[in-house]
Amino acid sequence: MRILMIVTSHDKMGDTGHKTGIWLEEFAAPYYRFLDAGAEITLASPKGGQPPLDPNSQVPDALTDATNRFENDPDAQAAFANTVTLDGLKADDFDALFYPGGHGPLWDLANDAKSIALIEAFTALDKPVAAVCHGPAALVGAKGKDGKPLVAGKKVTSFTNDEEKAVGLENVVPISIEDEFKKQGATFERAENWAPYAVIDGKLVTGQNPASSEETADAVLKLLSA
Repeated sequence: MRILMIVTSHDKMGDTGHKTGIWLEEFAAPYYRFLDAGAEITLASPKGGQPPLDPNSQVPDALTDATNRFENDPDAQAAFANTVTLDGLKADDFDALFYPGGHGPLWDLANDAKSIALIEAFTALDKPVAAVCHGPAALVGAKGKDGKPLVAGKKVTSFTNDEEKAVGLENVVPISIEDEFKKQGATFERAENWAPYAVIDGKLVTGQNPASSEETADAVLKLLSA
C-alpha cells in the first residue's frame, strides 16, 4: 500500500504579515493512520524540501496525540523536512493520494498544474483521492474523465464559510472552497462548526476541518481494503 501525501509550500497569509502553511494535526493524524496500517508514504510539495507549518497549529490548544507523536519522531520529522517535488511523480506508482490542509493550499495547490494533473491521473485510474479542511482547495482546478469539474455532481465538504468567518479570515483567503465547489455543481455537505465530518463519494474523500483528519484517513484505508 503506497500513499502519496502532497502538502503546501506556501507560508504567507495573504498580505497580513502572518505566517501560514500546513495545519500540523491534518498532516500528523493521517500520516500515522497510514503508517500504522502498514503503508509506504511518500511526502511531496510544490517546492520540495521542508514545508512550512502554520505556527497556530503548534499552540497547546491545537496539539493532539498525533502531533505529540510527530514532535517526538525523528524519522517522521526527517521525512517531512525532505519532501520531494511533484516532478516525475506518477499515479501508477501509488494506491491513493491525500492532501492535508492548513491555509497554504488556497494559494499554491489550488492552481498548481502538476498537482492538478496528478489528481486527474489518480481519478482516471479510479484510485482514491482525499483531502481535509483546506486541502480540498487542490481539487478546484481538477477535471474528471468527462472534462467537467471533478466535483461536479459529487458530494463533498471542506472548511466551511462559517468556520472561515469564525477564525476571522473570510476577507483574507483568496478563494472560498465551499463557494467554488457549489459553483462547480457539487453538493456541499457539512456538520456543525469544528465537528468531525468526512464525505465519501465513490473514490473521492473530503473532510471538513482539523477534527476530521483521522476520519478522512480512515475512509481512504477503507477504500483501499475494499
